[in-house]
Amino acid sequence: MNTLGPAIQKLTSSYAKDTPTTLKIIDGYLIYILLSGITQFVYMVLAGTYPYNAFLAGFAATVGSFVLAANLRIQTNIKNSADFKTISPERAFADFVVCNILLHFFVVNFIG
Repeated sequence: MNTLGPAIQKLTSSYAKDTPTTLKIIDGYLIYILLSGITQFVYMVLAGTYPYNAFLAGFAATVGSFVLAANLRIQTNIKNSADFKTISPERAFADFVVCNILLHFFVVNFIG
């Protein structure tokens, strides 16, 4: 029962010590996107679904952005460099930006 506290403390200290700053920034962005999606969903439940296309477009944008950022984190993690030998961190970021532009282009077109 008392093992949860030390486990969380070890997890946070290991994360702070061993995780590079670039991955921490991406993690912060992932948390922001997650909270944004939760907020949109709760607002839709409480306020109703009148502009349903707007909700679907916004929620699809948050889910898509989360997936793209998670892929960016996986590709830029040094521990995964053996799996992504041909993709540099700069290339991964460029792919992330281009895919986000395409995602938001489709989202804006879906709204109408």
